[in-house]
Amino acid sequence: MGFLGMNTAATGLSAMSQSLEITANNLANSQTPGFKSSRANFEDLFYMEYAQPGAENSIADERPTGLYVGLGTTISGTQLDFTQGPAKKTDKPLDVMIEGGGFFVVQIDPDISDGLAYTRAGNFTTNSEGELVMATSQGRRILPEIVIPPNINVNTVQITNDGYVWAPEPGSPQLVELGRLELALFTNETGLAQIGENLYVQTEASGEPFIDYPTVEGRGMLMQRFEEQSNVNPVNELVNLITTQRSFDMNSQAVQAADEMLQALLRMRRF
Repeated sequence: MGFLGMNTAATGLSAMSQSLEITANNLANSQTPGFKSSRANFEDLFYMEYAQPGAENSIADERPTGLYVGLGTTISGTQLDFTQGPAKKTDKPLDVMIEGGGFFVVQIDPDISDGLAYTRAGNFTTNSEGELVMATSQGRRILPEIVIPPNINVNTVQITNDGYVWAPEPGSPQLVELGRLELALFTNETGLAQIGENLYVQTEASGEPFIDYPTVEGRGMLMQRFEEQSNVNPVNELVNLITTQRSFDMNSQAVQAADEMLQALLRMRRF
């Protein structure tokens, strides 16, 4: 039986180790624009049944309780938290924050999720062609494509709450429409897959994206010159870090206790 207890405690060590990695990733991304924290969901494993509740003895008395011994725990999955992150005023004309629901649509490699990904990070810039792109290591293009001509000063670009991108013609007060941003909604956004670069891709669990303009049918409005910060709460994560460490220590002690019991049994067999 000591061996069973050792294996059960080992599942706790493995689960706590994974939980620690999830917490560490949250803390590491506490300054990543648009980052959404994850939490670990736990579930218990199978049980060994030694006696069933309700079993009758020879005089028809029922057993009031069963006798079950569990085989440990595991992390059933990570659940994304899509609550709104704090707003940070940047005064950069191409920074855009989504106030409310929705994701910007981004072009990625065509062999990944039909070439489309989604992000909450609105820290944008332009590439050598004047295209609006993410200000990340790969410079992913924003869809639908928006191009800022070289004769237009980026600082004069205006982005409205409902997604229109305007800029004045050089030497004229008249505004020219450069395009309109779109936002995607999902039936189950927690089912999106994380692929890095502040990007998510759709899965069978998330369902198909519903793409339309900002402020339309539950989509949020856009705020120019603002950036959505990470929604990681460092205080909560540090508390999780401490409780995870304590749980890991307790499971370690359980492994040690089971090992000592096995050693005691082996010593008894020698006599």
